[in-house]
Amino acid sequence: MLLMIGGGVIAEVIVFLLLRELLHLSGKSGAMAVGLLAILVYVPWAILTWPGADIFAIHLAIYLTAAYALGMVGGGMGRQWHWAPALIVGFFVVVIVTNVVFLGVAEQGITGVFATLLPQPQGAEVADSRFPGTVSHDFQKKEALYNEYLQQVEAQQARGWQVRKGWLYRPVVGQPATFVLAVSDRDGGPVSGATVSGRFLRSSNSRDDFDFQMSEGAPGEYRANLEMPLHGLWQLVLQIRRGDDLHEIRAETSVADSSGRE
Repeated sequence: MLLMIGGGVIAEVIVFLLLRELLHLSGKSGAMAVGLLAILVYVPWAILTWPGADIFAIHLAIYLTAAYALGMVGGGMGRQWHWAPALIVGFFVVVIVTNVVFLGVAEQGITGVFATLLPQPQGAEVADSRFPGTVSHDFQKKEALYNEYLQQVEAQQARGWQVRKGWLYRPVVGQPATFVLAVSDRDGGPVSGATVSGRFLRSSNSRDDFDFQMSEGAPGEYRANLEMPLHGLWQLVLQIRRGDDLHEIRAETSVADSSGRE
């Protein structure tokens, strides 16, 4: 994205200078031509690839702002330049640079040039500044998937399975811990022979998410030996499948750090 923004602005400057040199356009005419070209090139490309409404708006705003700034700069070429247009152009430059920095930190974190320029933390762990986030409710993206989800919830409620879950003992980061799941039907009988899978979700960084499988040790009782990589709060999604039946539950759990604090 940063390459798209930087490359697009540089391309606008080159096209503007060529129009001024070859066609002898005025600053305003050249800026209008550059702005129209940016729209004609970027908008169809964005429609075909669709990076998202926010990314689309940011790119288009920066391209048009750069074209406007070029018009003001071009209008002052060859004669004394008043301080007011220079101040406005400087303002737009600061806005563009600030947006590029914010986008870079949001996408790549405090790495590369940002890590070099910013001071190192003293007496604390380095925090990951990226926020890819966790989106576990994918059924909300499309109506068909949402309707399918509602049907699955109704079937799950009618099935009447009862689920008890929890850690065998308090989990501590980096230490083995056993997660236990007990499944029974509406009459209290064990639900045996099911396939149980789970996924731990880290809301602050989806790259830390991980899947696990549970094995049946006793009728209706499933276990998994896990070693949690990070302390703090985790979201949990469990899926219990037996034949065509699917039972899904969601929960939260917390993991203590090496000193025993959560």
